[in-house]
Amino acid sequence: MGDQAQSGARGMGRMPGGGPGQSPHAGAMGGKMPSLADMKHMADSKAAPLLEKLKNDPNNTGLLDQVGTIYHSTHQFKEAAAYYDKAVQVDPKNVGLRTKLAISLYRSGDVDGAIAQLNRSLSYDPKDANSLFDLGMIKLQAKQDRKGALAAWQQLLKSNPQLSAERRTSVQRMIADVKAAGDQHAIEGAQIK
Repeated sequence: MGDQAQSGARGMGRMPGGGPGQSPHAGAMGGKMPSLADMKHMADSKAAPLLEKLKNDPNNTGLLDQVGTIYHSTHQFKEAAAYYDKAVQVDPKNVGLRTKLAISLYRSGDVDGAIAQLNRSLSYDPKDANSLFDLGMIKLQAKQDRKGALAAWQQLLKSNPQLSAERRTSVQRMIADVKAAGDQHAIEGAQIK
């Protein structure tokens, strides 16, 4: 489960293919970062054979997932969300697909839609580490909801005792950071009065 919990973090914290700010296609464009239009063209080209297969098998969740992943990795988040949404319509209890849908919705600007999908994932699997991690990140980053983030991450630790030591330490560090930031805000608020 340690590796599985990290896939949620991958969706939230890093760009595909490298570290933060590093384009997954930097080498493909002569060393410069491709534009979104270039990335859309690359995604369309790469997805074309899969889309052709989907014509004959439109409910194939594996193909829908692959197409969604192609569009997500090239920052075409609305397109990715559309394919992940089709996949969860076919397999509504697939928590992994629903979490991917949530991250694409979040990245496309639909924060409330993302939170709704993560909550739906948790209705099927209340212990899902990826859903709990991502829910905490979205609540913190997009809603500035420290309490909501802390609750999600504390539930993650409580319900996943098998989490790798590295992952557990990372989540505990995030909890401590959020608590410290909250304490600092309380101190600043008390000083203003």
